[in-house]
Amino acid sequence: MKKILIFGAGKIGRAFIGQIFSLGGYEVVFVDVAMDLINHLNVRGKYKVKIREQFTETITVQNVRGIPASETKQIAEEIAVTDLIATSAGLNALPDIAPLVAEGILLKYRRNPDRVTDIILAENLRDAGKYFSGLLVKHLPPEFPLSKKAGLIETSIGKMVPLMTEEEMAEDPSMVYAEAYNTLIVDGKGFLNPIPEMDGIAPKNNIKAWVDRKLFIHNMGHALAAYFGNAKHPEIEFMFEILADKEIETLTRNAMMESGEVLRAIYPLEFSKEEIGNHIEDLIRRFQNKLLGDTVYRVGTDLRRKLGKSDRIAIPLRYANQYQLPFSHMLTGYNAAMQFTAKNNNVYNPSDTYVTDMYKEKGVAFVMRKISGLDPEIYLEK
Repeated sequence: MKKILIFGAGKIGRAFIGQIFSLGGYEVVFVDVAMDLINHLNVRGKYKVKIREQFTETITVQNVRGIPASETKQIAEEIAVTDLIATSAGLNALPDIAPLVAEGILLKYRRNPDRVTDIILAENLRDAGKYFSGLLVKHLPPEFPLSKKAGLIETSIGKMVPLMTEEEMAEDPSMVYAEAYNTLIVDGKGFLNPIPEMDGIAPKNNIKAWVDRKLFIHNMGHALAAYFGNAKHPEIEFMFEILADKEIETLTRNAMMESGEVLRAIYPLEFSKEEIGNHIEDLIRRFQNKLLGDTVYRVGTDLRRKLGKSDRIAIPLRYANQYQLPFSHMLTGYNAAMQFTAKNNNVYNPSDTYVTDMYKEKGVAFVMRKISGLDPEIYLEK
């Protein structure tokens, strides 16, 4: 049986990457620091994904096992006999994953120099391949031919997997909720081995355009919906309730359309106006999915990162100015973020209060310059 080794047994790892490859006939091996979860997967050899849409469905992901992240020798042995790896652990975990991957591909190279490893970087990170390559070379001999022995495959991760309650997680520690969307967009040029041919894998020739589509439209639109909604309805907890307000839905759509035009200006050969419009309508429908139970807090929190100069709002705003395109709705959403007051279990995220306190003390122009790397004289004049 074919095998994939996945670093990160979190929600995206289980509900998306693991599910796709299990249904495609792969054995799925997770590496994670969460010992309780690893033990649970090893005892059962499977887990459940509950699809939460207008219809409900439970998918059982079979042929699963786990390895503790501390078992470095076992992980290296697995990599030495595995042609496909994925990471789905988040940006902050990649520096810890890199030495484990490097040890494994070096062991494989010494045993079988002709064998190569493909590494799917399921991280929604711009230039993920370049970043992870830079981490790997720190743990490999200077002469190691990394580009010929490891395919670094960037992705666009569009699946939404919301937080679960403690009661839901206690019911079954390995179970995860998800929406029905199940398309993994991958860099078709990144593979050294043949691209896996199975449902759910969508190779693209210009992966940068698709990574930016996720950031500019999905990530930006979802966050701005939370900011628009929280500013108008600070008492509302769930995204489906926020987007039931037609004014909020329209503001969100208009901001996404502005960002979509920015995307088309950057990648004129990749997306048509109609394709972007259809994508926006599909996203708004998905954002309104009541059964996902997605909260305003989850979608909007971490302002310091989400308003950062390399993230979902600042980048489209910067390009909109560069291409002399409208950005008034995006800017309205940026200003709404200054009022963000959503809490989790009655507690604010320090990242949010860092920004909102800065705004109260020094104004939006200071936040733009300090947090977003934007010139307020350009944007506040509009």
